Amino acid sequence: MKRVMVGPLLRLVYRPWVRGLENVPTDGPAILASNHLAVIDSFFLPLVLPREIVFIGKSEYFQGAGLKGRLTARFMRGVGTIPVDRGGGKASEAALRTGLRRLKDGGLFGIYPEGTRSPDGRLYRGKTGVARLAIESGAPVIPVAMVDTNVAQPIGKRIPKVMRIGIVIGEPLDFSRYRGMESDRFILRSVTDEIMYALMSLSGQEYVDVYAATQKARIASGHAGPGESGATPVTAPGGRPAPEVHVPVPPEDDSAPSVG
Repeated sequence: MKRVMVGPLLRLVYRPWVRGLENVPTDGPAILASNHLAVIDSFFLPLVLPREIVFIGKSEYFQGAGLKGRLTARFMRGVGTIPVDRGGGKASEAALRTGLRRLKDGGLFGIYPEGTRSPDGRLYRGKTGVARLAIESGAPVIPVAMVDTNVAQPIGKRIPKVMRIGIVIGEPLDFSRYRGMESDRFILRSVTDEIMYALMSLSGQEYVDVYAATQKARIASGHAGPGESGATPVTAPGGRPAPEVHVPVPPEDDSAPSVG
């Protein structure tokens, strides 16, 4: 019900466009692994899907004081965000268990393999939690490219600029051949790189083989500005040859109605 209340306003104002919706299964579990450009990624992906999807979010989003805090908590729940305490050494395990429960129930679970928002619009190294989740659950991984959300909402901007937001959904990736190998770190890295390669191909982003959190720390310390790489980019995840990529653009008929 809350999603129904939130959705129409966002759809009317931002007119999101989507490609590849047919790649989302009509039933059964699936992991939607997305690049992460802005906070609003978690608002717009649920908006275009015919099925409910949940993400995990920082518990701080649900613990704010006053009217603003209550409204934020209500909105995060309305777009399908589950609070998880991401502090301490057990944070990743808590996130994994949350995802596994959701998938066991046959639902859709959204995850950002980069672990945090890109500091500069590029695609950063994926964390292997997504691979462990895929192998342990047996669910397919569906790559998702968010388009222009960082233009609408640059880092530090609370209210996104009114403009069209794009979502490109790729074909499912099947990792069932690795069942029982979720503790093999080489397999986890290989699977994660395959997912990131698919995201690079869909989004047209430049790939940098460092973690986004590491790059953010470098920027904060003054060792790398927002427009600098701070590391030598590799061709593609896993050291593969770079695919021929193009940044997705809205449909030619810009007057076409938004999805939904």
